[in-house]
Amino acid sequence: MTKKVESAWTTGDLLASLECRQKFFVLDVRNRDEFERFRLEGREPLPAVNVPYFEMLELGGQDEMVDSVVACVEQHLSGQLPKDQLILSVCAKGDTSEYVAQGLDRLGYASANLKGGMKAWGEHYATRAVVEAPDLSIYQVSRPARGCLSYVVASDAKALVIDPLRHLDPYLELARSKGFRIEMVIDTHGHADHISGGVALASASHASYHLHPYDAIHPMDVLPATIPYHAIHDSQVFPVGRVELEALHIPGHTLGLVALRVDDRYLFTGDSICIGSIARPDLGGKAESWAPLHGRSLRKLLGLPGSMTVLPGHFSSLAEENDASLFAATLDDLKRRNHGLQILEQETEEGFIRYLLENLPPFLPEYVDIKRVNAGLLAPSEDEASALELGKNVCALSQASKNCKGETA
Repeated sequence: MTKKVESAWTTGDLLASLECRQKFFVLDVRNRDEFERFRLEGREPLPAVNVPYFEMLELGGQDEMVDSVVACVEQHLSGQLPKDQLILSVCAKGDTSEYVAQGLDRLGYASANLKGGMKAWGEHYATRAVVEAPDLSIYQVSRPARGCLSYVVASDAKALVIDPLRHLDPYLELARSKGFRIEMVIDTHGHADHISGGVALASASHASYHLHPYDAIHPMDVLPATIPYHAIHDSQVFPVGRVELEALHIPGHTLGLVALRVDDRYLFTGDSICIGSIARPDLGGKAESWAPLHGRSLRKLLGLPGSMTVLPGHFSSLAEENDASLFAATLDDLKRRNHGLQILEQETEEGFIRYLLENLPPFLPEYVDIKRVNAGLLAPSEDEASALELGKNVCALSQASKNCKGETA
């Protein structure tokens, strides 16, 4: 039997363990519907069992909570829990799972509690350098639990932020620590899967905020955005110190989606091309109209130099990380291993459209309200915002992700 290693894991500890493929077991004590919607995932499938906490108390039948956990595990779960791996107890906010970890520890299991629970994990950010040089630095800022990616591009102490996520501290702290000033904020499109931090970050940094005007209209409500923004146009150039980013209008995932190109070196693709998948065209409720646009836009991107490093807006699995723990690959590499791009190059336009429409993931109703929030048409409380964002993004095609990682995005 292994000895107890840690009494608590931070979300940073969790990410490090997932990335290095550490073997551990998850005992998730949230309600079953919460577990089904949003669970811990790693580079490889994580062994887990879900037993709601209130059921553990009923099964244990003791007055003290830890005593009930001990009785429940002894009588009902001992055959399901490993003796040779650490068991990570998980709940919504890290409170009830602490009692579970204490009960497991009392029984001699190697146990730990996830501090802050799945709420903290869902709001964990990781920042890593793609490149750091005097003329150009690029930082990838991710929310690993959600599969969301954003970027900070800096040169000569000036910076531009691409697709900032809801919480501003990662960007503001990076700017403070590196000594650059955020002058521009760009959303590559009107996001549906997460609440943008674009307008708030621009305000906090006294920076300009930029969005394509086609995405400043809610696609379902057909109402104009109330947020302040500067309209992006195709081929527009954004200077940042000694470098320039060129906007490429690539409609399909949304009507206003833009990619951003740094000469022949880097390509920020928004949600159009990811590492293991391509974007879905139905989040505006007009899949049949947008699918042809999506195919043409992807072909436009594939015509760019293959040596360019693609920096996507999303990922479906930690397994898509490269050896530097970045979600990045050359365009040539993605042509060889991205299933959606392979279909694009193999099929006629009609065949590719059919592929898109036949492999759409379920549409989450929360996405309609998230788009309203990002257009300034709805102002949620912090708790409401967290609820809207709960779980992973599903902006990629189902089939593309199945082929790349064996499951639905």
